[in-house]
Amino acid sequence: MTQHVDVKDVTADPDGSAVPTQDPQEPQDRATPSPRLAAAVVAGFAALAVGVSVLGGDLLNPAASTTDGDYSGETVEMMIPLAEGGGTDTWARFVATELTHQVPGSPGLAPVNDDGGEGILGTNHFMSSARTDGTEVLVSTASTVVPYLLDMPSVRYDFADLRPILANGTGAVVYARAAAGVQGVEDLVERDKPLVFGGIAATSLDLTTLLAFDLLGADVTSTFGFEGRGPVNLALQRGEVDIDYQTTSSYGPAVEPLVEDGTAVPLFSLGQVDESGEIVRDPNFPDLPTVVEVYEQLNGEQPDADALETYRAILALTYTYQKALWVPEDTPDEAVELLRSTAEDMGADPDFQESAAEVLGGYPIDASPDLAERIGDAYRVDDAVREDVLELLETDHDITID
Repeated sequence: MTQHVDVKDVTADPDGSAVPTQDPQEPQDRATPSPRLAAAVVAGFAALAVGVSVLGGDLLNPAASTTDGDYSGETVEMMIPLAEGGGTDTWARFVATELTHQVPGSPGLAPVNDDGGEGILGTNHFMSSARTDGTEVLVSTASTVVPYLLDMPSVRYDFADLRPILANGTGAVVYARAAAGVQGVEDLVERDKPLVFGGIAATSLDLTTLLAFDLLGADVTSTFGFEGRGPVNLALQRGEVDIDYQTTSSYGPAVEPLVEDGTAVPLFSLGQVDESGEIVRDPNFPDLPTVVEVYEQLNGEQPDADALETYRAILALTYTYQKALWVPEDTPDEAVELLRSTAEDMGADPDFQESAAEVLGGYPIDASPDLAERIGDAYRVDDAVREDVLELLETDHDITID
């Protein structure tokens, strides 16, 4: 209830507050209120103050509107911490557009690209400022996961403080130039002259392939600084590098023609990590052996358990769960479940699978109820694995992470 004070009956107190004046027609002497009445008035104002405080708190901190199972009128802002037009950007815009169309209420979508620091700065910004009501999502990819794994000083994010909505993997095939004297995997070892690998950076997606070479004891030296895998493929065709890998989506157009004309030889796939944590053949390359199978072929035994665990852990991070959508940890359960279950239904839709075949590279959308548990296990990298990776970078590539 608001008390009305007539403007003409107001004067100013010394502190600037308004004080009602006394009507000269009124008697100068008023009866003093009884203690009981005064107490009742004070109690009434106290109750009013409590009510206003509670109501004001609700107005200032309203329940997230995304918890009612309907995103009508909302806009989902998506942080893509890489440049527009790249593979991750294309994937993110396609998947998020399809997802927001299917979420009840069909919210709008606002992609935001922040490519500073090769993905680190945009991810840092998301962690410090994202709303926790289910209307802001983050895109992750190997270029942001590897620095997190290495605990690089510029990283200010922790995937343990995020909740996954969906994930999507990819694969890769290692192939070599036939003119470099490679006809099969046996030509990777005991060479007179090492093969030259072309890379972008040892602390990028290249890391998994470098670990594969290390596990196999392959005679390979590396040269870095290429701007992408496309330029590496062209350098191999010119004879400037000898061995390369291409991800699944690029393998067909970039490598298969070289295999068909005898210029290149496919050697192995990096493999996939299945739900039980085992390294298995890539479903897109069922005829190619995994790194583990190649090791067994060359040595007649299983790889060292510790070295194999390091490779398996990094393979899961960089390929099996290569891309994902996340929300902040404090996002309401109802909003998280609505997004996840919608993504799960979307991934199972045959029409979506057909339209998404090229963008997803033949790998399914993973949004099952146990995704958070599985991806959480994958991202909790043991100190021993991290130390193995850091030792490889320092010993073989002269890279030290402070």
